[in-house]
Amino acid sequence: MALKYQQDSPNILWICTDQQRYDTIGALGNPHVSTPNIDQLVQQGVAFTHTYCQSPICTPSRTSFLTGMYPSTVHVNGNGNAFFPKIPPLVTSILSKAGYHCGLIGKLHLASAYGRIEPRVNDGYSYWRYSHAPRDDWETGHDYADWVRSKGHILGELTGNVEGVPAELHQTTWCAEKTIEFIQQEHDKPWLASVNIYDPHPPFNPPQIYREMFNPAEMPGSLFRETDLQQQNKLAAVDFQSKCQPPEKLDIRSPIPPRSPLPNIQMESTSLGKRDAKTLQAAYYAMIKLIDDQLGRIMEVLEETRQRQHTVVIFTSDHGEMLGDHGLIQKGCRFYEGLIRVPLIFSCPGYLEEGLESEALVELLDKAPTLLEIAGLEVPEQMQGRSLLPILKGQADPNYHRQFVRSEYYDALDEPDGTFATMYRDQRHKLVVYHGHQHGELYDLQEDPHEFENLWEQPDKQSLKLDLMKHSYDASMLAMDRGPQRIGPM
Repeated sequence: MALKYQQDSPNILWICTDQQRYDTIGALGNPHVSTPNIDQLVQQGVAFTHTYCQSPICTPSRTSFLTGMYPSTVHVNGNGNAFFPKIPPLVTSILSKAGYHCGLIGKLHLASAYGRIEPRVNDGYSYWRYSHAPRDDWETGHDYADWVRSKGHILGELTGNVEGVPAELHQTTWCAEKTIEFIQQEHDKPWLASVNIYDPHPPFNPPQIYREMFNPAEMPGSLFRETDLQQQNKLAAVDFQSKCQPPEKLDIRSPIPPRSPLPNIQMESTSLGKRDAKTLQAAYYAMIKLIDDQLGRIMEVLEETRQRQHTVVIFTSDHGEMLGDHGLIQKGCRFYEGLIRVPLIFSCPGYLEEGLESEALVELLDKAPTLLEIAGLEVPEQMQGRSLLPILKGQADPNYHRQFVRSEYYDALDEPDGTFATMYRDQRHKLVVYHGHQHGELYDLQEDPHEFENLWEQPDKQSLKLDLMKHSYDASMLAMDRGPQRIGPM
């Protein structure tokens, strides 16, 4: 590996939201959300519209894109793990050793942060502003909670308010403040800012001023058919965070006020009423609007400090959110598009292509080798991701990167069932195998893009199913870590 970044290596601003699905950006086709600053990144960069996470759960997903390896290869398969392995190295550690000044703002979530501050690993960050979540249950080391206290407030008191944490005290705003602080430092070498915003993760409680921008009655509603009830009932034993319900009957278990049966009337949080899928969508889009506004502040500082033309901006998320689709909310062992397909945008005018929307199949673990190649560094042999830089530079077919993508779930939430499942998706079909169960899923995404028609049991699809199973098995085996490099016959 090269020992040092190239002299003309750009800065990297890497923004990762938590639980933001792919179809939540105005410029990419959603007319119900307001994302003018993300839209500008799309217009000034490359948007990969078919990007898939390697697990629909936070820790294994973040493991994959920080190491460039599948979660099962790294042996980090779920949330709540006691520690993170010393090897393989994180991409930020590699960049730091090569000379980059690396900063973390927000969460990392490579190990459990339950009742403790997440223990640090060899992460490469010399600037460290940590906030796993907007909670106040860590005695020390929670920089966001400390910041709120410095403003004369107690975070624990704010988070239970039905009006949400005020925008000026919100974790998303704090992330922007600390990112701006990092950008404005005097840097004598290229820098990487890893900005990990907690929203639009539950509890779906945006600031009141943002909630008022989105009317639940005007939301598009969820992807749902009555047949979903039967389908999800078959999968009832498979791990998930919610039970299947028609979207109008869902209760999102949030402190936000429920809807009245009468239009434009809010009710007390303790009142009977609906916190249904459309209410959830409105709150979800409100959180994304706040994210977009704070992104705009960060981009203004990049311009003011004359760093924009020399900074690669990346906008992405760790996984999606069901948002009422198929009668489910939150996350777990399912592989619907809304849960495993996420935004991925690269922007650096004059250095990368502009205004390009790529339909290539992409995996989040492809980010790590891409960052290394952007820095002019060699990609370690053990990385399983494939650099996107040829597409970003206009040197490769923008609509082809991988023949297939994979996603894994290995008892990630430590539910009683302990489900193991794998997903294999090629250009047309998606196969989901729930290992040890009698049921699986097979979709023809060309004919059925919303995944309503499960072909798993159809007699005329059995040959196709077996063929995809073989491909999925082969892909799993080929992704195994081969260990140290072979240097001799014995």
